[in-house]
Amino acid sequence: MSSVDNTKSKNQKTAKQMLVSYGRIGTLGWFEHHEAHIPKINTHVVIKTKRGLELGKIVGIHNYHAGRFKSSPEQVEQYYCNRTKDYPLSDGGRFVRFATHEDLGEQKHLEKNAIGEAKTCQRIIEEMGLKMKIVEAEHLFGGERIIFYFTSETRVDFRELVRQLAREYQTRIELRQIGSRDEARLISDYESCGQQCCCSRFLKILEPVNMRMAKLQKATLDPSKISGHCGRLKCCLRYEDKNYLELKRKMPHRSTPVQTPKGPGKVVDFQILTQLVIIQMATGDRQAWPLEEIEILKPGQTPKRIKPGQEKKNAPVNKEQDAAVNKELAEMGLVEQKSPDEKKTSQAGSPQNKGDGSQQPGKRRGNKNRRRRPKNKQGGSPNNQNAQSSQKNPPVQNKNRQENKQNPSNGNTTQPSRE
Repeated sequence: MSSVDNTKSKNQKTAKQMLVSYGRIGTLGWFEHHEAHIPKINTHVVIKTKRGLELGKIVGIHNYHAGRFKSSPEQVEQYYCNRTKDYPLSDGGRFVRFATHEDLGEQKHLEKNAIGEAKTCQRIIEEMGLKMKIVEAEHLFGGERIIFYFTSETRVDFRELVRQLAREYQTRIELRQIGSRDEARLISDYESCGQQCCCSRFLKILEPVNMRMAKLQKATLDPSKISGHCGRLKCCLRYEDKNYLELKRKMPHRSTPVQTPKGPGKVVDFQILTQLVIIQMATGDRQAWPLEEIEILKPGQTPKRIKPGQEKKNAPVNKEQDAAVNKELAEMGLVEQKSPDEKKTSQAGSPQNKGDGSQQPGKRRGNKNRRRRPKNKQGGSPNNQNAQSSQKNPPVQNKNRQENKQNPSNGNTTQPSRE
């Protein structure tokens, strides 16, 4: 290794760098400094970049030790994964000084002037008939440049506009076209969740979001509820998409035959976060079972028939959890929820009710309060004996009637006397 390489490696180890966010878009950059201590409060600094003299803000104020940033540039780059077009890290520049109260006052004055500069630029655009809209203007701290951010659906030739603005303000003019997400990053404030918009607060890379993520998370598909200030889907739908995908891979597909502790069935629906599987049993009822309590049947595998005595042992014991799950399923429309009055009427009409006259096969209806009829000495009730004798006597009477018809002068028959 040569002496030049040794001096470079030593300079890299001894050089102190700070991570600073600057500009309206929030670009990040490494700036070399020689300060021995970094304040543990929100600190503004004056820096020198390629664009000019700017006012920035130190990032990660609690990640400094003796003026040195604890994380290496490689670790910071790994955090942002890859270098896309929205890659926030720049080459940086040079640290000048910590910002004073005069510097902060001058920055506020420039921000007020930028509002008037944006209105002036929009007036000139309307006079020229250009199809573009000015979103915001940024006046650099050193006054070397004014940057105008605009949106347009088509490509615009704004060379004449730049000449007029340069004559108006006697400085360098830069026009930068941005998209709808960058527009929301510049002008948005708070979202429906009550928090500041993620794109303006901490997001540096705005990755695409699609409708599949909203459907997977069971979010409402109303565009007014899942769209942000930019008119596109909210960036927060992407935060938990990876976890949802991992949990969904564990769930069985719909119409898959499964074995439950109460018998076989097939999958109708499932809940990804709670890991509950909605199963339609052979009887037609729908039940919710945890994923770990069911078994997916392979092709050709015969389901197990659960005996009545074994069904109660394997049934879930937590009634409160079952009631909560049934309530959730009823709200989703997967299971019908009965009111307390309907449950009483259904129990009254069920064969298990004691007051009902129906009797289950193989079981005797037990009623201890039933009044028993007295039995005679022979062990049977008199009504039963009369019924038996009445069943035997009719054929004898029929025989006597036939004999009376054949022998009308029989002594057993008597005729009424005439007076």
